[in-house]
Amino acid sequence: MYSERLALYRKIEKLRKSKVLLYVTGDRRNLETRIHSEVADFFTDHLDTFRLPKKISLILYSRGGDTLAGWMIVNMIRLFCEEFEVIIPSKAHSTATLICLGADRIVMTKQATLGPIDPSITTPLNPQVPGAPPVARLPISVEAVASYFELAKSLMGIKEESNLTNVFLKLADQVHPLALGDVYRARTQIQMLAEKLLNLHMKDDSDIKKVISVLCSESGSHDYTINRREAERDLKLPVEKPDNEFYKIIRDIHMDVRREMKLDEPFEPDFELGVQSSKQYVVTRALIESISGGSHKYNTSGQLTRIQVPGPAGPQPGVQIQGIFEGWQHEQVS
Repeated sequence: MYSERLALYRKIEKLRKSKVLLYVTGDRRNLETRIHSEVADFFTDHLDTFRLPKKISLILYSRGGDTLAGWMIVNMIRLFCEEFEVIIPSKAHSTATLICLGADRIVMTKQATLGPIDPSITTPLNPQVPGAPPVARLPISVEAVASYFELAKSLMGIKEESNLTNVFLKLADQVHPLALGDVYRARTQIQMLAEKLLNLHMKDDSDIKKVISVLCSESGSHDYTINRREAERDLKLPVEKPDNEFYKIIRDIHMDVRREMKLDEPFEPDFELGVQSSKQYVVTRALIESISGGSHKYNTSGQLTRIQVPGPAGPQPGVQIQGIFEGWQHEQVS
């Protein structure tokens, strides 16, 4: 809980001579939450309480989200300090990796991982999800589209421009051309943002190009992960290994967050109810915390009720989920 993490934040601030900020977007199954631009005002609330420190340490756990939101977070934090470091207890993937690229230092535990910056594009023009309501749309992976053309050229040997045009038209039959345009724009934007952030602390153009190439195109899969050794040796990112004392503090914070947000337990309404016929639930899905700014929590609450669902073979047991609240709530420093 936040009250218990405060002492750990104080230890890091003393150890690192910095101000600590924590940002977590949960990846609990069926309640996944992503980095979003709506956090801008909450970050400002916390940063305003820091009174322009020399250094800010961001403890970051996330599987990704809006790339422009990640860009915004980095630029906002850097306006409030001279030195910016990111501390990664475990996962910092996709947009979270983009945030790390803007840091002067990346503190990675042994189990910490970065990942490709390969967002999925979701627009009203995306293909419909088969069997789902009409408004449901399939996300389009930026690298999936690039891999489709690579498949045509490399494995199928299609080289002629006219034949490649036919390959594009075939894809455009399945995916709206304007949605494909969004994919191209997103890919170009990702590379531009990554380059701008790396230029803040890396001087060698060839090193910058290699990082962009690996994170924005060469990794091959959105699920590919980059460990501490690869980040430091191959990508030449400014990685720091925490000593035993620092590692234990980072680990204790992460374990406490995992327990509070139940990140290891899938959200299954039937299991949540157990033997009860009805139950209220509250789950925390994202956190923004600091010592002086309190704890902002993105909570979802509702009512679970066992019901009978009509079916061809007669009524079947089911669970009704009635939402009560979803949004950010603030817990002030005591």
